[in-house]
Amino acid sequence: MFDEIVRWSGTARQVSRSGQVLRVDLGGEAVDIHCPAPERAGSALLALTGSSTHFEGLRALAAGRGWTLTADGLTRGHGLDEIASSEADIYAALDLPFVPPEIREGPDALIAATRNELPTLVEAPDIRGDLHMHSSWSDGRDSVEAMVQSAIALGYEYVAITDHSQRAGAARTLQVGDVSRQADEIAALRERYRQITILHGCEVDIMPDGRLDFTDQTLERFDIVLASLHDPAGQSPERLLARYIDAMRHPLVAIVTHPSNRLVPHRPGYEIDYGRLFAAAVETETALEIDGGPTHLDLDSGLARLAIAAGATVSIDSDAHRSEFLGRQMFLGLLTARRAWVEPQQVLNTRPIQDVLQRVHTKRSCRRADD
Repeated sequence: MFDEIVRWSGTARQVSRSGQVLRVDLGGEAVDIHCPAPERAGSALLALTGSSTHFEGLRALAAGRGWTLTADGLTRGHGLDEIASSEADIYAALDLPFVPPEIREGPDALIAATRNELPTLVEAPDIRGDLHMHSSWSDGRDSVEAMVQSAIALGYEYVAITDHSQRAGAARTLQVGDVSRQADEIAALRERYRQITILHGCEVDIMPDGRLDFTDQTLERFDIVLASLHDPAGQSPERLLARYIDAMRHPLVAIVTHPSNRLVPHRPGYEIDYGRLFAAAVETETALEIDGGPTHLDLDSGLARLAIAAGATVSIDSDAHRSEFLGRQMFLGLLTARRAWVEPQQVLNTRPIQDVLQRVHTKRSCRRADD
């Protein structure tokens, strides 16, 4: 089997080999491949993927209940009772619900499991639509139609085309004069693809003085408005936070995208007071994004967990710039959300399109009441 793995990869170079473990070099990275016997696959998977904190916690809990847990399995007495073939069987033997791998980091998951208080994590079938993506009207590669077709293939009920506003630091941007022409194209696509709701949106930059890159008159023409910062942290944390809060208080802004504005692996996120950011999101009923773009993954799992604990609503989006990336980047966003203990009811785009539009309308109606 190991010989076949090395041949199949084409680029892997065998470094060492012993029993059930093969170590290969993949482009300078050492990778261990474990091939346990099927009857021990569950315990091996649990021990090897960890986290070590979670596995050690399980070992201690098992010991307190008369079991011994090792990478070889869960045993009791003189090994007469042995459970090792699946992770689920091991948890069940310890009278625990199955703990999803994404939350096996610190001690919290085991504590919640013993209390039967594990969250029901958001899953792919819960996602009804994608509210952040770019087409060739700005810096995306593909047409609006190609993005819509990919969304239909993924089974989505709705999709938002949200190209960059005019002064964003992207290779191409949506100019004010383009908005009507893009709206006409989307209107024609709505007639052609009646099985999906196509929202005409934009990702508008928050300018250094806190204003938005498009005028209110232009923004009102969109079905949904996302707001973002894209510039490096050239201002103080207090000023960056103030720009975000100004945008959130704008009645036309429904979602703040990639809030820490990190650029993996090149730039860390902003060092702002996220507690105040999350409080403002709750107060203004502005959703915060978990961006699935591999250079963003933002909010990250730690910040996203704090956001939902504060009562914020999150939106899990792909931020895809190519049609074939919609599914892949939504998957990464989902993994990040699951690591943050996010449940379906805390996510904007698990809701029917009528509920999404009602949320947008309710916030916008505040502006009309103030006018």
